[in-house]
Amino acid sequence: MYIIAERHYRKYRLKSKSIYDAFSRVGNFQRTVYVSDVRCINELRMDRYTFNKLCSMIRTSGRLRDTRNVSVDEMVAMFLNILAHHKKNRVIQDKFLRSGETISRYFNAVLKAILCLQGQLLKTPEPVAENSTDERWKFFKNCLGALDGTYIRVHVPEVDKPRYRSRKNEIATNVLGVCSQDMQFIYVLPGWEGSAADSRVLRDAISRRHGLRVPHGHYYLVDAGYPNGEGFLAPYRGQRYHLNDWREGHQPTSAEEYFNMKHSSARNVIERCFGLLKLRWAILRSPSFFSVKTQCRIITACCLLHNLIRREMAVDPLENQLPNQFEDDNHDEDDIISSIDSSEQWNNWRKDLATAMFNEWRASRN
Repeated sequence: MYIIAERHYRKYRLKSKSIYDAFSRVGNFQRTVYVSDVRCINELRMDRYTFNKLCSMIRTSGRLRDTRNVSVDEMVAMFLNILAHHKKNRVIQDKFLRSGETISRYFNAVLKAILCLQGQLLKTPEPVAENSTDERWKFFKNCLGALDGTYIRVHVPEVDKPRYRSRKNEIATNVLGVCSQDMQFIYVLPGWEGSAADSRVLRDAISRRHGLRVPHGHYYLVDAGYPNGEGFLAPYRGQRYHLNDWREGHQPTSAEEYFNMKHSSARNVIERCFGLLKLRWAILRSPSFFSVKTQCRIITACCLLHNLIRREMAVDPLENQLPNQFEDDNHDEDDIISSIDSSEQWNNWRKDLATAMFNEWRASRN
């Protein structure tokens, strides 16, 4: 009788503990996401509406579905919490009352599901209109946006460290980012070693089968590290360029300087886009211990989620925390720019554009 009683007591105690843990999980999840938009933004970097929108997109795509024990909403919440705060697996175990294996499995499942949403979340480039009145962009008709590279630190095997060592002496991957005028990513290419030059990464991007496409007659703003060629408009070298130079009270004295001032003002959008991306997702600010392949997928996923937040949230609360200045449609294949060599014709067009911009500015001052 004693053995039977002991067996029933243990069974009841385990069942009670299981029920208690289930209620605790639900309670923790509800407090993380659904108490208020402020709490949801602090924990997951997006408000409740945007979070529900993301879960709905993942369900609709068919990449994830609720299981008997874990809902898609909880899977996504765990994933976003890791990206937003770069928390260790054991910390998420305590927060969501899940095993380490469960967290790891659903982290990778949600990562793959979000990457499958690239077609929906990447921004379709829109050229600057002829009648644009935006002071930063009105001179750059038919411009699609801006592009640049940034370093994101990664963990790599010891044998690969020399290749990934950047000019800043960091072990990092060189990430090419292309963004629109409203700070949404159009194209992202992570994975290149930190030692690779920006122009080399760009050449790879435009040569890929599903890489960056620049239609003839359109272009992106780039910095002086890239050649000034068809499809990529660079500033004049040897002239004042950075915005801080003009904020100190300097006035342009030539067409080249005025062009550089306006070019810097517009191209600063990609610097702000990178700054906001790293401010939003802590996992991009320090190396994670995933494999390099997974780390590159995480970078792409962070850019896609950034676009979703910019698109769905009326106000991005993190944008006000950015500093004012940082350091440094389908087209036929025959109508796509496939090289980034410097062009004399493009240099002449830049000279004509700079002269017209400078003359208009001088006339407005008289």
